[in-house]
Amino acid sequence: MDKTKKYIPALSFAWLTPLYDLLMRIGMQEKAFKRRLVDQADIQPGQRLLDLGCGTGTLTILIKQLHPGAEVVGLDGDAKILAIARSKAAKAGVEIVLEHGLASQLPYPDGSFDCVLTSLMIHHLTTTDKRTAMAEVYRVLRPGGEFHIADFGPPRGVYARLVSALIRGLERATENLKGLLPDMLRQAGFEGVEETAYYTTVFGMLVLMCGRKPGG
Repeated sequence: MDKTKKYIPALSFAWLTPLYDLLMRIGMQEKAFKRRLVDQADIQPGQRLLDLGCGTGTLTILIKQLHPGAEVVGLDGDAKILAIARSKAAKAGVEIVLEHGLASQLPYPDGSFDCVLTSLMIHHLTTTDKRTAMAEVYRVLRPGGEFHIADFGPPRGVYARLVSALIRGLERATENLKGLLPDMLRQAGFEGVEETAYYTTVFGMLVLMCGRKPGG
């Protein structure tokens, strides 16, 4: 396998997957930023949404709980983490669709979704795959559809700069840490791109942003 195309699981190492939810709760202000991400998407009844890189399904389940009238789909490239997501969804009693697939080749027709959300997935992708994933999201969005992102951003403060060095070594986060994601979204065709919120976390600076596909 080409190492540049190697799939990076949550927390970088597969053996850490069972600890993912715990570390998100204690280190990432998870409840706060995921609720803010859902709120800024302004989801309406009857809309179809994709949680891209859904991981253990925390965001996917939250979307459905807050907006039971929406159709919610979660997609992830890690079969093991999807098994955890399915178990959590069953326990929560929500009806969501969880599917296996990659951001660089979304298994959906053009214009399939009103909104795509993603949380802490983009930094796992190579530069090429970031651009491909953004193009794929643009493709599967309906005209006027929105893309909402929560991921690492440029460090602010001494602590964040120190942590960013570790993230850069473990992940493919160079574009995140240089603040290049908004420009990459614009290059993919999104308009109205803006950063909407910032969170200082144990693992570095988290930034929320969004962009809209023209039309609609």
